[in-house]
Amino acid sequence: MKKSVFYHAGCPVCVSAEQDIINLIGAENVEVVHFGEDGGRIEEAEKAGVKSVPALVTPNGNVLHINFGASMADVKA
Repeated sequence: MKKSVFYHAGCPVCVSAEQDIINLIGAENVEVVHFGEDGGRIEEAEKAGVKSVPALVTPNGNVLHINFGASMADVKA
């Protein structure tokens, strides 16, 4: 099974959501992408439809924007 991808920017809202997502679906079912550590994946997230972080992209391509930590424009700044 393909994993979900959880994108975030490291803010407190994002880190809290990351822990909740891992607890809900299991670490083996989600790839966590922290833009502060892997900024090269910002374009990938935008192409997937991510407009703000934290966001979860499901295996079938749905983008679930969770709470609001930062817009993608803020992440790129």
